[in-house]
Amino acid sequence: MTPDFESAARRIWSARERGSLLNADETVGQLSVDAAYQVQAMLTAHRLGAGEHVVGWKLGYTSAAMREQMGVAEPNFGPLTDAMLLPDGGLVDERLAQPKVEPEIALVFARSLSAIDRPADRPLERADVLDALGEARACLEVVHSTWEGYRFTLAQNTADGSSAAQVVLGGRLAHDDLARIEVQLEVDGEQFASGVGADASGHPADGVVWLVQRLAERGLGLNAGDIVITGGLTRAADLAVGGRIVARYTLPGRPLAVSVSVSRSDPDAASTFRSEWASDMARIKVTTAHSHGHDHHGHST
Repeated sequence: MTPDFESAARRIWSARERGSLLNADETVGQLSVDAAYQVQAMLTAHRLGAGEHVVGWKLGYTSAAMREQMGVAEPNFGPLTDAMLLPDGGLVDERLAQPKVEPEIALVFARSLSAIDRPADRPLERADVLDALGEARACLEVVHSTWEGYRFTLAQNTADGSSAAQVVLGGRLAHDDLARIEVQLEVDGEQFASGVGADASGHPADGVVWLVQRLAERGLGLNAGDIVITGGLTRAADLAVGGRIVARYTLPGRPLAVSVSVSRSDPDAASTFRSEWASDMARIKVTTAHSHGHDHHGHST
């Protein structure tokens, strides 16, 4: 039986809005990668219909560590929207039921870049990407799969927008030596994993070459101002309730020290705080009223 792709996209969108999870096989079946990008486009249409705007793209599975962790064999991509952007140190959306975090290098483009109608004797190269680049930024991608327990094929992950959820952009990085940038990922103050820029496709710009070529097949390209997050440099870390994840970026022999962080609120703690705050406010009101009553009595004649 062929899945109804539009119905599948609606179910994915609804699950993401509610913060619930779905079974991948029951929702989209064993679809091809081409069909998965059709579902992804339909999912993006729901985002745009809700008032979101595409601001760039994410690359998934550009590192061997991430492909091994998630059991996939090749990269994929998905759109980023303005609703996904978080400030450095921000809290992830409470609807994310199973968030994971990856340190990445984000590239922000000063000029448009396309492989459409490009001469066959001049294929897109790393130098073209770097020439169009405006800046590089430290970045944390908060991934969230709609699929229960992160059980999916590459195509099922692609249909789900490549698990795109939120993106935290940090400070600027030196973009003349991206492959040598080192990153340390810390989870709740403990060292978790480390990587280098070269772990993303050999060089972060090389992943963008692949992306632009795939976009050209769909009649698309990069626009000036677009953000491309170039893939996880380490395996992904679970972001627990009440947890905090920090990525620290350095470049050997250079005065580079940039960090970026994200946290997840503890609803129970927040509820306790609100309850205690309400009790404190009630006590203050009672005390104030009582004090005013005494003042009035003391000054009465």
